[in-house]
Amino acid sequence: MAVLEKSKILFYFIAIVFLTGTFATAQEDESFELVSVRFHGNHSIPTSELQNVVSSKESPGWFTQFLFNISDSSFGEAPIYFDSLLIPGDMEAIKNYYWANGFFKSGFGYGYEFDSTDMEAVLTYYILESDPHNFKDFKITGLDQIPPWLYEDLVNRITIDTTERYSETKLEENRVIIIKFMRDHGYMLVNSDSPVIEIDTSLNFVDVTLNFTTGKRYVVSELRVDRTGEGKDLVGDELIKEIVAVKPGDWYSEYDLQRGQVRLYRTNLFTSALVSGLVSDTFDVFVPIAVNTDIGLLHELSPEIIVNNEDNAFNLGIGASFIKKNFFGDARKLTLSASAASQDIIKFMSNPLADTNFFGYADTRLKLEQPFLFGKPINTQLENYFTIQKRRNEYNGTIIGSKLTFDFEMPQYTYVTSMSTYLNWEYSKIVYRDAYITNSYRTFVKRAEPNAPAGVVDSLVNILKSLSTGSTSKSTTTLLGIDIGANRTDDLLFPTRGYALGITIEDGNSIPYLISRITGGKFDNTLYLKTLLFSSFYLPVYSTKTDAFGIKFKVGNIFNYRGEKGNIPLFQRFYSGGSNSVRGWNSRGLVPSEPPFDATSFNEDLEAFLLRGVTPGGFFLFEGSIETRNRLSEHIGSAIFIDYGNTWNSYKDFRPEDVAVAAGFGFRYYSDFAPIRLDFGFKAYNPNDRRSFFDRISSKGFWSDALWDNMEIQIGIGEAF
Repeated sequence: MAVLEKSKILFYFIAIVFLTGTFATAQEDESFELVSVRFHGNHSIPTSELQNVVSSKESPGWFTQFLFNISDSSFGEAPIYFDSLLIPGDMEAIKNYYWANGFFKSGFGYGYEFDSTDMEAVLTYYILESDPHNFKDFKITGLDQIPPWLYEDLVNRITIDTTERYSETKLEENRVIIIKFMRDHGYMLVNSDSPVIEIDTSLNFVDVTLNFTTGKRYVVSELRVDRTGEGKDLVGDELIKEIVAVKPGDWYSEYDLQRGQVRLYRTNLFTSALVSGLVSDTFDVFVPIAVNTDIGLLHELSPEIIVNNEDNAFNLGIGASFIKKNFFGDARKLTLSASAASQDIIKFMSNPLADTNFFGYADTRLKLEQPFLFGKPINTQLENYFTIQKRRNEYNGTIIGSKLTFDFEMPQYTYVTSMSTYLNWEYSKIVYRDAYITNSYRTFVKRAEPNAPAGVVDSLVNILKSLSTGSTSKSTTTLLGIDIGANRTDDLLFPTRGYALGITIEDGNSIPYLISRITGGKFDNTLYLKTLLFSSFYLPVYSTKTDAFGIKFKVGNIFNYRGEKGNIPLFQRFYSGGSNSVRGWNSRGLVPSEPPFDATSFNEDLEAFLLRGVTPGGFFLFEGSIETRNRLSEHIGSAIFIDYGNTWNSYKDFRPEDVAVAAGFGFRYYSDFAPIRLDFGFKAYNPNDRRSFFDRISSKGFWSDALWDNMEIQIGIGEAF
């Protein structure tokens, strides 16, 4: 009976294919826009994957065609028309793709329809999948001569599960894993034959055998350096060998050669560098390594246009830098730079002559960098800086600091992919704006006397301002921190799969405190611990490499374990809002509304508050995003996002109803170096005005100032996460 039922299904399937495949052939020669390429019966393989397999593509949307027409083919895409000559190739491609994914008994057909009124065509491919075949046995042969411990390590890295569906892609991934592993452990000439695949159509199983030819296990005999370029006489062979860090007697490893090449480029001494094994010059089990370098000028003076997302805001400015390479030898690099950038550039451009519209920073830095420390590949940086900042409605700040950073090179097979530690000394001086101090005192008074009339509040605010010893705050901070990250995404610039984790831990002022205890000195600054955890996940919602669905989550906390929390410097606190944060608010737009301490009466706490001023920053951060990114063409993309988050004075103050929510959309231009994005963020839920978004807008009219008060336009470089 089962055989009879399958025969009926196959008969109907062939009949449908025959009838639809011969429909409207008289109209084939006319130009019909291909508005849809459909797949029917593909229950196991997504349509998006099959669309990438076939040559027949759907015509782009009207907006993309519009961009194509008005930009003289520079942007967007042209319409695509039905071409019946592509169908045979598409049928073969679909069949091969199904076979490559374990469906060896599938059937295929096609049909198409024409709309003579709109001159449109619809192409449909019909698929009868049948049951898939699973992996059963996966054998590796030809590796008998390698050491047992190495073979065991290799087997542990194989990812094929003999209970999952056969996949040619999975098979190739494991073949590449084995070859790469072998070449990283001395087997420079390892190779593999085509896999032997045995298909059991009765039990739906596939047996796979991969045979390898290992060859000899090679040892590095020497490094041969070849120098070219304008600066070839200014960098010695021994320095280049030290940077590559591959020594005679080491097992040949492609991974070590690639890392050596990366180190060469990181020094900025070389315009090109290539590290490779000389197969033609091998002797017995020894292979020489060729290091070919092109060395540029060792002095560099360059202007720059600044475009970045520092402080969660889009900054645009100018700068210049002078670089002295190989400073006192050993590939050290000395950099002197100066820059100035404006935040909130859209508001500044609306009235560039108004001083009150310019907010941003000016910065000068002197940095010394070297690739080694104590003979180890630890990239070391010593940076001294002087920065002036101007914040809208908040403060003017001056920062002087010095930072020593150690960036460690992680081993090949570790979960953690990046780690750096740093020691940072910083002096800051903050001059608060009068309007901000007034608003902060008003918040303070209303909290102490919530039922006080408006006139009384104003009088108390004026009294407090007259008692204030000034609007300036000074602090000195010494930070000891560590950054640890693990990146398991499939692409650094446009990830579509995998995840990334990161954690930053900073200790504030413990070092000078310990010194003061040893020496008998006095140290009154606050001691605190700052932690920030970041994670992002890219889920397999889309099957293409041009679309992505991502989730971001970030949480941070500052804990003071000695001294007053209010004395922690502004620049060390948390802020939400901006182009890399909650995009419905401007930069630093989400901050605690109350002073960072519990003041319930007029006592010494009030005087302490007046002395140290006020702060817009928080001590607990909670935020995240959900975003879908879709390519409209090769260089144009779109995004739809939901952001949420806020900052509080303490994790104990966290309330779900205080979490701000922004929703919006954006566009991307994918340049050759990084995406340039334009996002429109709307205050979907405002904890300071809990009316619905539409109530807030309709209160003054949709196109009134209420719309702009509830929307932010964000410009950024790179994706938000």
